[in-house]
Amino acid sequence: MLESRMLGNQHVRFGWGQSEKEQLMIPLGIQPSGSKNYRNLAGCLPNLQERRDAYRLVGKSITYYDQANQLPEIKEIREEYREIHSQVLQDVLRKADKAFKSFFTRCQRGATPGYPRYKGRGQYESFTYPQVGFSLTHDNQVCLSKIGSIKVKLHRPLEGKVKTCTIKREGEHWYVVLTALVEAEKLPTSDEAVGIDLGLLHFATLSDGSTLENPRYYRQAEKRLQKHQQSLSRKKRGSHRRRKAVKKVAQTHRKVRNQRQDFLHKESRKLVNTYGTIVFEELAPSHMSRRPKPKPDETGKYLPNGAAAKAGLNKSIVDAGWGQFQQYCVSKAANAGRQVLFVNPKSTSQVCSGCGTVKKKTLEERWHSCECGTELDRDHNAALNILRLGRSRQASA
Repeated sequence: MLESRMLGNQHVRFGWGQSEKEQLMIPLGIQPSGSKNYRNLAGCLPNLQERRDAYRLVGKSITYYDQANQLPEIKEIREEYREIHSQVLQDVLRKADKAFKSFFTRCQRGATPGYPRYKGRGQYESFTYPQVGFSLTHDNQVCLSKIGSIKVKLHRPLEGKVKTCTIKREGEHWYVVLTALVEAEKLPTSDEAVGIDLGLLHFATLSDGSTLENPRYYRQAEKRLQKHQQSLSRKKRGSHRRRKAVKKVAQTHRKVRNQRQDFLHKESRKLVNTYGTIVFEELAPSHMSRRPKPKPDETGKYLPNGAAAKAGLNKSIVDAGWGQFQQYCVSKAANAGRQVLFVNPKSTSQVCSGCGTVKKKTLEERWHSCECGTELDRDHNAALNILRLGRSRQASA
């Protein structure tokens, strides 16, 4: 039994005026139209402040259970919290607890900690019913406790047993995300294996010589995004026109993200359906897209370090979405009973796939040529080496 998002990103349609949409705004801490008082509710519980002050003043760490036990008393004092389902409030505390646990884990690892930050009304974009308080009716309406019934547009049939319900806002779009417990459907056994070299000229080159072209969605939208951002920079802070400009920038980013995710989902599904074993390089896109370090000379001046060229390369790496693509392949393969392997990327482009000789090449050299007679594209050669490493790893396991 696997737990997966079966109904992710369900489009919720609302009317206008004092309607279900404004009722949904209450747990997000948004001020409904016509309301004089801003109600700072589920997304604005003072849990971060309480944890910080408790440790600073008395050296005590506040846990989730300490704060959850205080909710009944808080409801007696602040009546507005009674408008929100109890489990929605508890889930907010769980999110804060998870953020602090991740913070301390990063501290122990020696990584950049990133102290948990307060989320205001413009940043808190979702709330969750983790167990009860929601139901989906036969006429495509989701019933939410303390809110009401809201019509939804389902893009696929509901399968399995629904476990959680999350109401999510993306700009002006609202979604209900249902997490269901379903039986994993295994695909027929396949002995076919493929090595994949991820790149920028081609998004992916397979060991059979075929390629997946790089769509470059961010690059295509870059001029449009630049225009919207320039318009945003000219608007006065707090003005209505600035809010409209912010929405345009967010809409452009959202479209690019959706286009990229759609492409990655479709291509990863094709690979998992076709091959029994998929072999990738163990890449670290976050490290590959770091800015170059400055190079000071003896006089204190900085020497050229190729930062401008590296910035363009970093943008293309992030735009490609290699890490997300690998994650999609891993999750789909796990459900389908397929295998995804990761191998060391060292010298996969330099070693000849025909004889194993190391042939040094610069990044500008796109063709692999060896004395043994092997003549093929550089990325195809790397994909064959990746497949060879994956097979040797399978044999040794």
